Amino acid sequence: MVGIAAVGGFLAADLGTMLYARGPLGSQRRLTPQAFVDAFHTVAGVHRGYRLNHAKGVAVAGYFDSNGAGAELTKAAVFRAGRTPLVGRFSLPGGDPAISDTTAAPRGLGLAIGYPGAGQWRTAMLNLPVFQDNSVQGFYDRLLASTPVPGTGKPDPAAMARFLADHPETAAALATIKQQPPTSGFADSTFRGLNAFYFVDAVGNRSPVRWSLSPLRPVMPPPTSAVSPNWLFDNVVRDIRSTPLRWRLLVTIGEPQDDVRDATIAWPADRRTIDTGTVVLDSIATEAAGNARDVNFDPMVLPEGIEPSEDPLLAARSAVYAASFRRRAGVTGAAPQVEVGSVAQ
Repeated sequence: MVGIAAVGGFLAADLGTMLYARGPLGSQRRLTPQAFVDAFHTVAGVHRGYRLNHAKGVAVAGYFDSNGAGAELTKAAVFRAGRTPLVGRFSLPGGDPAISDTTAAPRGLGLAIGYPGAGQWRTAMLNLPVFQDNSVQGFYDRLLASTPVPGTGKPDPAAMARFLADHPETAAALATIKQQPPTSGFADSTFRGLNAFYFVDAVGNRSPVRWSLSPLRPVMPPPTSAVSPNWLFDNVVRDIRSTPLRWRLLVTIGEPQDDVRDATIAWPADRRTIDTGTVVLDSIATEAAGNARDVNFDPMVLPEGIEPSEDPLLAARSAVYAASFRRRAGVTGAAPQVEVGSVAQ
């Protein structure tokens, strides 16, 4: 594993970066990554040494077995036939590392395939059919609208109603998300990259794509009651200790009419999809120095053969991830909330 200094070398943005965002009336304003740092602190409090978002997590490792089918669209080395090692992280959204696991909370999976090599590919995925926002301003506004109200610990319904009235794209996305039935845990969740990218082949042809991980484990309903605040993580620890978990890495190819800039809209189900191989997770560990705890799952860390689309959220995510990494790098004493060794087999 590479150290924190080497990981930091992949960060392309700093706190002075300006993120241009359009407001509800089309007016343009500037948001810095520091504005997002402040907003996350407003919502979840200050937790030194943890990620601003997806603070609660556990490290995993494994490999990607490529079948070579993806090489039709991209010259990226990870899609040549063969095996590439990876590190990753299961997580829950939010800046509170002590949050209790719930059935309804979105589940995250970040992967760094080929880490720590120069040709590595990093992707941060969610088990959602679409993303909640299609603009930097929308994400920022939704974040602030979710600020807990003292006394209830829940967002102000009036503030959220105002936000949804100003952002109908998010209201529509949330309706789509609610239609997706929940699954039992991380192991049987479908994870999606949600933002669009371009695959570039050896002669320069560019294809708009989105990718997803489809579980090979049968999908089961969630439990009717939680036995511990870490039940999602406890279950996936037991799962991986029992047998490696596997997902098919599917790449969906967009058509010219598909909007690559709007992650709140799903592409039609009839789009061509290529099965490029299998992601296998065969080990899991408490977050610690040297594993995925130190990895910034920046979606703009891409190998030759994969390029970002015009989606405005990609540059914003990269800048905010960099800000989050810089503020937690070097901080000691941040105890992980998921202790893998404490889970009985």
